[in-house]
Amino acid sequence: MGHEELLARHRAVMPDWMALYYEQPIELASASGRRVTDREGRTYLDFFAGILTNAVGYDVAEISDAIRSQLDTGVLHSSTLYLIRSQVELAEKIAELSGIPDAKVFFTNSGTEANETALMLATRYRRSDQVLALRNSYHGRAFATVAITGNRGWSATSLSPVKVAWVHGGYKFRSPFKDLSDTDYIKACVADLREVIETATAGDVACLIAEPIQGVGGFTSPPDGLFGAFKEVLDKYGILFVSDEVQTGWGRTGEHFWGIQAHGVTPDVMTFAKGLGNGLAIGGVVARGDVMDCLTANSLSTFGGNPIATAGALATVNYLLDHDLQANAAKLGERLLDGLRDIAADRPAVGDVRGKGLMIGIELVGPDGAPDPAKAVAVLEGTRERGLLVGKGGLYGNVIRLAPPMTLTEDEVEEALGILEDVL
Repeated sequence: MGHEELLARHRAVMPDWMALYYEQPIELASASGRRVTDREGRTYLDFFAGILTNAVGYDVAEISDAIRSQLDTGVLHSSTLYLIRSQVELAEKIAELSGIPDAKVFFTNSGTEANETALMLATRYRRSDQVLALRNSYHGRAFATVAITGNRGWSATSLSPVKVAWVHGGYKFRSPFKDLSDTDYIKACVADLREVIETATAGDVACLIAEPIQGVGGFTSPPDGLFGAFKEVLDKYGILFVSDEVQTGWGRTGEHFWGIQAHGVTPDVMTFAKGLGNGLAIGGVVARGDVMDCLTANSLSTFGGNPIATAGALATVNYLLDHDLQANAAKLGERLLDGLRDIAADRPAVGDVRGKGLMIGIELVGPDGAPDPAKAVAVLEGTRERGLLVGKGGLYGNVIRLAPPMTLTEDEVEEALGILEDVL
């Protein structure tokens, strides 16, 4: 069965709001390393990795062996009502890596569920339903996470279980403060934060939640130090700080293991998912022990932290650390950024090239600098035609997102740069 027939079946039974890439969508049938092959036999270099999820690449023996070993026991599932050895071992490792004092970990099935859990913890701990979030943010597709998503293209409803106030900071390229120096930009955003707390809330806010680099928002990020300055303000009010590391965790930014570390601050709560499982469904929350333990009702997770997911995730984290993929992300990310900026130098359609490590955005614009989503679609299609898969996003749908597996090689960087230069 080819792509055309499967697409017709997909449209008959799947919701209209479930997006598909490409004018002629493709099915991925097999994969190895950083390359995937579609059902019709075409092979591509994958520079989006299942939306940053296949962080180590495809068909990695150490991860596959760990999953098979758990499968061989016959215990695919037990729920959190029973002890799960790989869950405890993974939680110990994440608690240590987090840098959060007295940290405890709760596992979920996705980043959306992780952020929902963080909101429940913060609102219960602070006994407040008020939340601060950043403009242009994305935190998931569930009821509360849609409410704190500051990107209209992903906000499916105005109904909300929390009261949200929005602050500036995550997207400097189109900010009203964009012409300021980084130092003055931080000062302006901090002043905005204080004013929002004083004028748009009752003061007893539960938390501020922020992505160190806004993912769906187009891989945008503030100057380093912004969230450190934010934390000083939050601490004066007793407001918790939640760092959404669903896309920035596990060393992808190159310079740090967690994206928030660029800001010289330790959050009260971090959420994670995506790259942790290298394709398996797993997410979670790591938080200060007093925050994690604030719930007084019974709770559990049927599937979160299940034996298969945690066995594979533990192998993934060990592989990331043993092979120092953070350093590889830093080295090859720098080469990729430099190459893209060289390409952009004489191409006015490229308004901005930004990012850290292997998390890079290319913002496409019209002659007047306005967002040009049609150009992004053209690049998405053009790269696929030439054997490269990339992502797309941004507030206006005009940003190409690059997030290849962190096992990327120098030759693959040059191959991708050649394709992108041709298409751009």
